[in-house]
Amino acid sequence: MIEANPEGIAIIGMTGRFPGAANVSEFWQNLIGGMESISTFTDEELVASGLDVAVIKKIPGYVPTRGILKAPEWFDAEFFGMNPKEAEVTDPQQRLFLEAAWEALEDAGYDPARFAGSIGVYAGMGNNTYYLNNLHSRPDLTNLVGPMITMMGNEKDFLATRVAYKLNLRGPAINVSTACSTSLVAVCQACQSLLNFQCDVALAGAVSVTFPQKRGYHFQEGGITSPDGHCRAFDAQAQGTVSSDGLGIVVLKRLAEALNDGDQIYAVIKGIGLNNDGASKGSFTAPSVDGQAEAIVNAQAFAGFDPASISYVETHGTGTPLGDPIEIAGLAQAFGSVQAKKSCAIGSVKTNIGHLDTAAGVAGLIKTALALKYKMLPPSLHFQEPNPRIDFANSPFFVNSKLTEWKPGATPRRAGVSSFGLGGTNAHVVLEEAPALEPSSASRSWHLLLLSARSSAALDAATANLLAYLKANPAVNLADVAFTLQTGRGVFNHRRMVVCRDVNDAVKTLETIDSKRVFTQQQELKEAPVVFMFPGQGAQYVNMAASLYNTEPVFKAEVDHCVKVVQPLLDLDLRLVLFPQSEQVKSAEEQLLQTRITQPALKVIEYALAKLWMSWVIKPQ
Repeated sequence: MIEANPEGIAIIGMTGRFPGAANVSEFWQNLIGGMESISTFTDEELVASGLDVAVIKKIPGYVPTRGILKAPEWFDAEFFGMNPKEAEVTDPQQRLFLEAAWEALEDAGYDPARFAGSIGVYAGMGNNTYYLNNLHSRPDLTNLVGPMITMMGNEKDFLATRVAYKLNLRGPAINVSTACSTSLVAVCQACQSLLNFQCDVALAGAVSVTFPQKRGYHFQEGGITSPDGHCRAFDAQAQGTVSSDGLGIVVLKRLAEALNDGDQIYAVIKGIGLNNDGASKGSFTAPSVDGQAEAIVNAQAFAGFDPASISYVETHGTGTPLGDPIEIAGLAQAFGSVQAKKSCAIGSVKTNIGHLDTAAGVAGLIKTALALKYKMLPPSLHFQEPNPRIDFANSPFFVNSKLTEWKPGATPRRAGVSSFGLGGTNAHVVLEEAPALEPSSASRSWHLLLLSARSSAALDAATANLLAYLKANPAVNLADVAFTLQTGRGVFNHRRMVVCRDVNDAVKTLETIDSKRVFTQQQELKEAPVVFMFPGQGAQYVNMAASLYNTEPVFKAEVDHCVKVVQPLLDLDLRLVLFPQSEQVKSAEEQLLQTRITQPALKVIEYALAKLWMSWVIKPQ
């Protein structure tokens, strides 16, 4: 018996690189715009990839189509402390995943160097084609770095552990490999790790990039690839999918802790289901209705959801004549026959970006989490007439073929995501829209925006990115921006800080780089000795630090505590002298000239100020 999950796992960060999209934001814009991001290559491009066009076209059915990434070979080796030659012999899949892991944690607002808990990594990658196509003919390079470094840079075993080492992550670092379902299986394993308290935050995802990128494939009747380079999931003309490259990572955290810490939440994973088809299918690579249905039922039971409350399913959706009918039959079996007709939309991201192999499941998860966040269902492309083998009429499912508002129902918006691997390992997760977050409490009137980078050029780029973000999000809470920049970003030696009041002020200041309120400096990364120095008698004045007392809770609490301690000795509440009413200012000024009052008053303010600084982790040597 599977017990329901009363809490859930929050998706607090994500990143990805997809065909036609260098980041999640571009990915979402392409989805809602109904864009197909598949490339078709000319003969010249195929030749430039090292292919003999005359030979490959001798076999009928060659399709020069694929979903590719922009510049997958680019990598900032210096940023991650890698020797250039070591980076050169490392599979770009590992390099891209490492960069994306850093980006995902930044999106979540966590600096692993300062996070008090443990962070785990659950990751998978596609087959290594880099070694055969790029390194095998370069013994001068591989001999230079040695067989051990070359091996570790190209074997799947070292994907997760490389990320853990480079980012100093101390939770479980587990490599996952279940073919097409790899990334969603990694998500399920990460959820289990969080629920078992093996870690406090987890990265989960996968990458698949093969070389040469610009190449096609030979269509085979009854295979999984399309004859024309388009994936028509659930359509009468569907004959397969298109192979593509890509990666995706989500950052996960226990929901209660994410809410308590004020994290951003894209969506909440409420249920997970994992199983294998076993031998109950036509062949090793064939899908199974019963196996898929059981994984879906397990996820729904884990979530404690009535299937009728789920209004969208992101399917595996490969668009094959055999796979599509089996998938809908499995869904129908899992959902039962009690739902109203056309009550649950379905879609497949493969119609947009092709099949990302090991990263396919997390691409569907990211799409669905974004749909929950923005309350919009992107269109599933190329659907005209339903596959005649699919009985949509007697099921709750319909293909969502146009951009649609995701309307609320009797329950929060809920969705399922499926990913099924060759070999029969099935994964399904059940999502729910994020709960309404309480707005941030009132903050101080001035804010400090901190930026840092490893080079002056990178610092300028970070500044430009911040400016672009603030322009695009004028309603953002600047206090939240300041907090994330101060606590959720790595600290490097090229630094810049901006003092501003609100978003408009920040934009104007960043545009003009006002030297009076923008400070830039390069310094060594070391703990500089700090000394607190305070003035003596003669520096006192009425309402000194009054603004701090009114806006900083730590400062106010320390002043109140000190006043309570000295009140019996002075027979006076010092706050009446420090922060008098307007009609008492003259009297307070006279009292502050008396040494018996001056020195305790200064001591109280200076002590409270020191405690405030220390609460900000500015501690004296």
